[in-house]
Amino acid sequence: MTDALEQARAEAAAAVAAAEKAKHDAEAALARAERLAADAAGAPSTGTASTGTASTVTASSGTASSGTASTGTASSGPLSAVAVDAVRTGYAFDGPALELGALVNGDPLADVPVRIPLGMLARHGLVAGATGTGKTKTLQVMAEQLSASGVPVFAADVKGDLSGIATPGESGAKLLERTRGIGQDWSPEGAPTEYFALGGIGTGVPVRATVSGFGSLLLAKVLGLNDTQESSLGLVFHYAEQAGLPLLDLADLRAVLVHLTSDEGEGELDGLGGLSRSTVGVILRELITFADQGADAFFGEPEIDTAEFLRTTADGRGVVSLLELPGVHDRPALFSTFLMWLLADLYNDLPEVGDLDRPKLVFFFDEAHLLFADASKEFTAQITRTVRLIRSKGVGIVFVTQTPKDVPADVLAQLGSRVQHQLRAFTPDDAKALRATVSTYPTSEYELDEVLTSLAIGEAVVTVMNEKGAPSPVAWTRVRAPRGSMSPTPPDVMAAAVAASPLQSVYGAALDRDSAREMLARRLEAAALVARERSDAAARQAAIDAGLKEAAARERSDAKAAAVAERERKAAQAEYERQQKEFERAERTAATRRAGRSSTTSASSGPRTSPGSGGGVLGDVLGSSMGRAVVREVVKGIFGTLRRR
Repeated sequence: MTDALEQARAEAAAAVAAAEKAKHDAEAALARAERLAADAAGAPSTGTASTGTASTVTASSGTASSGTASTGTASSGPLSAVAVDAVRTGYAFDGPALELGALVNGDPLADVPVRIPLGMLARHGLVAGATGTGKTKTLQVMAEQLSASGVPVFAADVKGDLSGIATPGESGAKLLERTRGIGQDWSPEGAPTEYFALGGIGTGVPVRATVSGFGSLLLAKVLGLNDTQESSLGLVFHYAEQAGLPLLDLADLRAVLVHLTSDEGEGELDGLGGLSRSTVGVILRELITFADQGADAFFGEPEIDTAEFLRTTADGRGVVSLLELPGVHDRPALFSTFLMWLLADLYNDLPEVGDLDRPKLVFFFDEAHLLFADASKEFTAQITRTVRLIRSKGVGIVFVTQTPKDVPADVLAQLGSRVQHQLRAFTPDDAKALRATVSTYPTSEYELDEVLTSLAIGEAVVTVMNEKGAPSPVAWTRVRAPRGSMSPTPPDVMAAAVAASPLQSVYGAALDRDSAREMLARRLEAAALVARERSDAAARQAAIDAGLKEAAARERSDAKAAAVAERERKAAQAEYERQQKEFERAERTAATRRAGRSSTTSASSGPRTSPGSGGGVLGDVLGSSMGRAVVREVVKGIFGTLRRR
């Protein structure tokens, strides 16, 4: 709905502009016809007052005519008196306006000021011109007057030559002669200025943003990721938020990407679609390149509050916030990253206000070609959308660059005011760019291809959007001189201003609080500790198991040995019992024999012998009961077969 409304408004404004242009063209044609008729009749033009001194007027065809005079002012330049009056009327605004300079028509005309309606600066603008033609000083003039009108200003000071806005300028004879010639009552005055630096690179209060605050969409566009890679990056941001892993700097983002493709973390996105290792590899490589350009210094904490750029002083002047970029002019990716984030953050935070009589903030993007250098289509589309929509938030944007071709056509179409300093046409490409620039201006009596290449330093061809939204007449303008110093503020003065700034205590020291990288490191360390504990427990259990197995083996061995011993004992016992039985049989046999011999002896008449006489004394001993007991015990001792009780 907002885009449709903006488009409708743009179309309406274009229609009004076309109508105004047609009216202006008709008036100019009528004036030329009247002048030619008057020349033919040898009388003064009926459309011009006759009071004053006659002068020669060069029409758009370049031919001279005589007898034309402006009211009280001789005309010796390319514009007729009628065209001069049209410029005077076209820049006579009712509301507050910035005094840009005075019309030049041969000589500067102090009574024909060229101005820009303050409210129309929210419709954006362009300041262009070749190197050394004065466009940065034009920026300084506009910023000083905006500050004096209570409008905060943000300016990217790429080369460092805008810092003089904080220091009162120095008077001189040539300066005063110039300012008197255009009706400027000049006096030296510095504007309230705050210096900022990206991540502390350079002199200024450090400007940082967190990766999560920057967002996956902007980061994907800065990295030039395709749709698949962009959606994967968005998934990583979603996972980090859900898992409570703060993404503060690029190291945090790299740590999460590595974790999600590791053996420990690759399963955590299974329910969300997962990540391919090849996609993560591309993102990691782009992040490394991005970090090498200095982005590591920009991402981190404390994150700058964009409301700091909307401050005014106690006396009502707007604070000029200068982003000092001399250390990053060769790193356009970092420069454009900050601008994208800042614009997006302002757009998200500021409420809709519609058309105001003065903007809430005006951005000056000096060296804008760095912003669009090697820009992807997605990046350009994002800038175009932001430029188109941020006007309703009360923010105006002025691009400052060398030629209009440095700014994409879709962005140029959104710009309401144009200040064009000298263009040079030394090459065929330059000539082509010059013709393209001339074709974009409203019709005028100027031969713009000649005027644009002959402008002096500090002069510009101007056309702005008037209070009704229509383009003002094209005006060759001598720009006012800035009241601040035209030279950079000395480094020691800047450093002292930064040290004394109340913002330095808030944003000066970088913070390194607990974030995704540290949390994942602790998680990995805890996992490693658990793994070690599990390994130690497994080793202890293995030792216990080995001991149990060894004990069981010993028990089995002891049991086996006991069984063998028992078998041996039983065998010995059996052998003993066998021998015992044999011994007893032998005893019985011997006893039987002795008994037989005794009977035989008794029956005979021979002499009686003692019981052991058959075997002598030994036989008598062994034959006795005591002898038999002794023999039995001796046998037991010999064979170890005493029965165990």
